[in-house]
Amino acid sequence: MILFEKRYPATLDLLVAESTARRLETWTFDDRETRRAVEDALASRGIRARCRSAYKPLVCAFREEIATEGLTCVEVTYPRHPAAPSSRFLLESYPLSALYPGVGFQFTADEVCDELPVYRLWLRYADGRDEHLEVLAPNRWHLDFADEQALSPCGWQIVDGAGGSLTTAYEQLFAEAMTAIREAEWDTPNGGGEPYFEELNIGARLPIADEPLGYADEVLSLREALHEEFYFSLLEVFQRRSGRLLGDRHLQPGQIVPEIRLGNGYEVKVETRAYDRGSMPSRREPLDAVTRPLSSTQIADELMTLGGTPFYATSVAGRRVEGRYVAGRDRGVIISAGQHANETSSPAGTLLAAQALVRRGGAHFTLCPLENPDGYALHRRLMADNPRHMHHAARYTALGDDLEYREAERYETAIRLEAERLSGARLHLNLHGYPAHEWTRPLSGYVPRGFEMWTLPKGFFLILRHAAGWADASRWLIEAVTLALDEVPGLRAFNDRQIALFETHAGDTGFETVNGFPCLVTEDDRHRVPMTLITEYPDETVYGADFQAAVAAQRATVLAAYRAYQRMPERLLAGMPH
Repeated sequence: MILFEKRYPATLDLLVAESTARRLETWTFDDRETRRAVEDALASRGIRARCRSAYKPLVCAFREEIATEGLTCVEVTYPRHPAAPSSRFLLESYPLSALYPGVGFQFTADEVCDELPVYRLWLRYADGRDEHLEVLAPNRWHLDFADEQALSPCGWQIVDGAGGSLTTAYEQLFAEAMTAIREAEWDTPNGGGEPYFEELNIGARLPIADEPLGYADEVLSLREALHEEFYFSLLEVFQRRSGRLLGDRHLQPGQIVPEIRLGNGYEVKVETRAYDRGSMPSRREPLDAVTRPLSSTQIADELMTLGGTPFYATSVAGRRVEGRYVAGRDRGVIISAGQHANETSSPAGTLLAAQALVRRGGAHFTLCPLENPDGYALHRRLMADNPRHMHHAARYTALGDDLEYREAERYETAIRLEAERLSGARLHLNLHGYPAHEWTRPLSGYVPRGFEMWTLPKGFFLILRHAAGWADASRWLIEAVTLALDEVPGLRAFNDRQIALFETHAGDTGFETVNGFPCLVTEDDRHRVPMTLITEYPDETVYGADFQAAVAAQRATVLAAYRAYQRMPERLLAGMPH
């Protein structure tokens, strides 16, 4: 059923057609090539124009306007606004210091001010020149679709010296589609509670090309940003509708699927659909040389080679969730991957580690390398158009919930319950990932609400959650695992690079460092197994050698944790509840 459908004229095309100004400055959500073409078109009519980016204006100013040849050092005084976190505009400068590695950048916070945000720059060049510049960062203070106040980047224009807001097609498309969804009548298919639909599809086309920044996996992508805006804003809309708190991962609205593609104009169609139950391509690579996410077929085939006893569950959309139980003389361990299906290095990492454990003999573990096959199928579908995007719509299950938070013992949840029953494990190795590049929500305050700590990559790190009474065992385990990880070639250097850049543009990581690795060890009662070790590698979305490095880190952690757990002194386990 179609809920909303509309096409929009491009903002800058309207300005070209209608402007009578002598001098015009604009800030819009358009790519660089589009903005340059509009400047030329306006110049042909005698209008002096400068068309700037409303998204990450400081980074774009360095790429497009500021002379960087011979630049030796820059002092950036970044704005602070009472309606935004203190580091908000520092975050928006990421990854500027990495784009110009020969330039010394110093970032200093300005006084808090509720005026239009401005970056103030002092630039020094090798020939002794100094320059002072200001870079405007237009923002608006508004109520977002979670009914929360937000300070967000916005369209802006200065016409013959007079400034004011400019409603852009990018903002309008988002706002009108969101309004249509929020105001729709949502009669649940089963006549009871959630879910409200099987698939809610938001198909949009934008004439905005992605712009690689030339550093790591960083790209200016307004299409990816719109995917993130639609997905998380709609989770918030349905959380509000259900009476839940914002960020509640128990919500089960159904599968929310923004498909944001490159097109010739601005258009959007919102519709409800049945679940996509199609199969995925079965492309294969040698497991020990894999350069991209495995197909679900290869995951199932590799799992079968482990032997042991198969066990199964069925996903919401009817896909099989597969596990294997390998019985041995060791202490039992649960190994799982693919809970968040857009975190793609963990299935290959767990399979490689499991193969190594089987070869050593005596191994005792369960493995489910793909806990969320519905999300994984969606991820493969979305990758066909945008292989470099994070695609957080594939993070959760087809019910729209986070598998770990589901209370009902059905569908995918059954696979963990059976793993716990078979293994008797007191240690769960739960492999995860997170974005390999900046994650933003530019129309709802820029920083992803509820996921603030994940907005920039900060290396490979570990989270260890433990039950009451397991603090000493957990501390022993994290020490042993991080010592072993220090032997993985290149991993420590990778971490050091990412953490240094994170600290420049975001401040302290907030984690303790154990043997050179960021770690968070905390007591938590959400798990039935007393110790859960979680990996977090920035793997959304990397390929080639970067993907291989992610897989190697995941594999190494499983092996290090498994072996350390077997060596753990009995006194640390004695008398502990199981």
